[in-house]
Amino acid sequence: MLNAKKGHSKKIDGSKLKIGIVVSKFNDNITKPMFDGSLETLKENKVKVENIKTVWVPGSFEIPLACQRLAETKKFDALVAIGCVIKGETDHFYYICNEVSRGTMDVMLKFDIPIGFGVLTTQNLKQARVRSRGKENKGREAAEAALAVVD
Repeated sequence: MLNAKKGHSKKIDGSKLKIGIVVSKFNDNITKPMFDGSLETLKENKVKVENIKTVWVPGSFEIPLACQRLAETKKFDALVAIGCVIKGETDHFYYICNEVSRGTMDVMLKFDIPIGFGVLTTQNLKQARVRSRGKENKGREAAEAALAVVD
């Protein structure tokens, strides 16, 4: 998985792993490239495409419930959560960020399943763009984190 030097990740043999990915449709100009990055990472670690299940949800607030439903099946070795919450002019940002983080952690602990947390919580769209592409792609990092815990 990712070490101290960005871009140098340890590969694992994920050929027998089953991974669930939950992706928010809201801000899909950000979450889609993150999703693509997570898929690339899983494939680079030999996770078979047929062993990857993707669930799209309306927004980040719905991520914990979708993760819980996948975890309840006991069919997955790990999950990846991908979303993007960009600060606006109201406190709504803080409520969503807190609840998606807490809810995802609750699922991880309740079902004893690793969840790579790739939900961006940025101050603006520019920050979100940087974190959703290239070497800074947090979708990649979330998939790497999930794999690291399984490994």
